[in-house]
Amino acid sequence: MALASIAPPFPSARQSGDRRARARVVRIGLIVALGLSMVLGLGGGAASDTDVWGGLLTKFGLATASARDVTIIWDIRMPRVMTAALVGAALAVAGAVMQGLFRNPLADPGLVGVSAGAGLGAVAAIVLGGLLPLAVQVASGAYLVPFSAFLGGWASTLVLYRIATRGGRTSVATMLLAGIALGALTGAITGIIVYKADDSQLRDLTFWGMGSVAGATWAKLWAAAPLILASLFVAPFLARALDALALGEAVASHMGIDTQMMKRVAILSVAGSVGACVAITGGIGFVGIVVPHLLRLVQGPEHRNLLPNAALLGAVVLLLADMVSRVVVAPAELPIGIVTAILGGPVFMWILLKNRSLSDV
Repeated sequence: MALASIAPPFPSARQSGDRRARARVVRIGLIVALGLSMVLGLGGGAASDTDVWGGLLTKFGLATASARDVTIIWDIRMPRVMTAALVGAALAVAGAVMQGLFRNPLADPGLVGVSAGAGLGAVAAIVLGGLLPLAVQVASGAYLVPFSAFLGGWASTLVLYRIATRGGRTSVATMLLAGIALGALTGAITGIIVYKADDSQLRDLTFWGMGSVAGATWAKLWAAAPLILASLFVAPFLARALDALALGEAVASHMGIDTQMMKRVAILSVAGSVGACVAITGGIGFVGIVVPHLLRLVQGPEHRNLLPNAALLGAVVLLLADMVSRVVVAPAELPIGIVTAILGGPVFMWILLKNRSLSDV
């Protein structure tokens, strides 16, 4: 075979330049889309006659709106919009990081055990929370379920990390297989607890599992935001290492990448951010898988462009999904997890059919 017929392992300088220019255009478009989505989120809701701009500006003394409008905008819709944007960004970035870490475009944040552990923690709090001392129940109040979900997610991730680490080295393959086993185990324990739940608790469990941002408050947002923002801040520093890891762990090590430290930082940051997301919104699927795929199709796989754009697109997707959840069965609301599944499932199938080689990964 002639050497000229062998495809180069890296894109040419022109291809890289084209992709970076395309990524910049995509980023500008996503920033505009994010702003518009947030405005739509503030303007949508059961109270359709709300003065959005008046309610926003009255807080700064730049307009005069009724106390009702100010309350609706700042105490109900603003925390909901901010929560949807942060959670969408975190889930999309976590998906991109996990796909780069596992070198598998079908990887999902749930592979590190966060979702399964968080689900077990939430189920235990809902069903068994009444067994806690009254003082603890009063002190925890509405935060018992989110806090338990977060602790469950972190605990399962740490257990999985310990199983996959031997001699100071973390095996990604072992983590993948152990994650499947741990998910099955936590699912079985969750099933046992659910079997003991009454009708009211079963209803709470059902709606928590579907995911929702309807219960967003400033207090919940401030509690989850530090972990989410920390993971979004750390992610760009992993971009070079994730690009190198695509060539293989040995090659990445020869390029000067501390692969063990990179794995540790990636896993813990994903666990922290996704655990915080699941704690305040419940289970929301498909964002972490679909968003990075769509961006790779448009702008290529380079992580220094993929990660920031994934954060923007993830925020836009979840904001628009929240808008759909509010209006599709108005005046009631559809759980946002159902909306993301309905929208994300067909998109994911389209991606698989368009790129059949992914099914061989």
